Amino acid sequence: QAQLVESGGGLVQPGGSLRLSCVASGFMFELSVLSWYRQAPGKERELVATITQLGSTTNYPDSVKGRFTISRDNAKKTVDLQMDSLKPEDTAVYYCNAAWGDRDYWGQGTQVTVSS
Repeated sequence: QAQLVESGGGLVQPGGSLRLSCVASGFMFELSVLSWYRQAPGKERELVATITQLGSTTNYPDSVKGRFTISRDNAKKTVDLQMDSLKPEDTAVYYCNAAWGDRDYWGQGTQVTVSS
């Protein structure tokens, strides 16, 4: 009964900030590589950020590097995505993902809309 539940999405103006959170349960969270993905209408799902098991390594694509920060708390079984300097092109449904061995878990997603 693995679950990932995202929260924190909403409507923000360009240049604003938003913090997304994801709470996990039902699997070995601490052994999982965690990622945030996003998907805009008519576009492919794309990787936004990745963090390793102990949080020692993070990776971001150039499109969000310097603006987004991923973090995790293994005790709380949470992974967050801090988004700053938001742009309209950041508008998408954001999904939390956990990869553990041959297993791949996904949340339901949370909508982020950046518009003036």
